[in-house]
Amino acid sequence: MAQKLVPEAKQGLNRFKMEIANELNVPFTDYNGNLSSKQCGSVGGEMVKRMVEQYEKSL
Repeated sequence: MAQKLVPEAKQGLNRFKMEIANELNVPFTDYNGNLSSKQCGSVGGEMVKRMVEQYEKSL
């Protein structure tokens, strides 16, 4: 198994994911098997969108 470069980042990304899910009214829990691909994808897509925007601002 590959070593994680920044182990502390997992907690921050989890917190970020939950913030986005709450904003989009997607009921994320420890088990998300009952959610649609569209719901999960909307959270992941929004996370990537915001990370790219933040990166572009820092340039």
